[in-house]
Amino acid sequence: DDQLEIVFTDDGVGMNETTLGRVFDPFFTTKFGQGGSGLGMHIVYNLATQALHGRVSCDSTVGVGTHFRLVLPRVTPGKVVDPEDVRE
Repeated sequence: DDQLEIVFTDDGVGMNETTLGRVFDPFFTTKFGQGGSGLGMHIVYNLATQALHGRVSCDSTVGVGTHFRLVLPRVTPGKVVDPEDVRE
């Protein structure tokens, strides 16, 4: 009741176990030398787990597709803002 779940699933080519095991690693890319930095999923992981205090996971099967699951608290812990301090 106090969490929000976002699921993204595709029916694309999927990932093998080696790629899946590194999907959240910084600078990991399957497109080395083709313009990809390999930071996209690492940024997603850091935002989900550190900034939003949630969890992100990925399952994938070659030839079947990929499934991402993001679970976030409905209210992220943090500084309570006094409405008097908010400027319009």
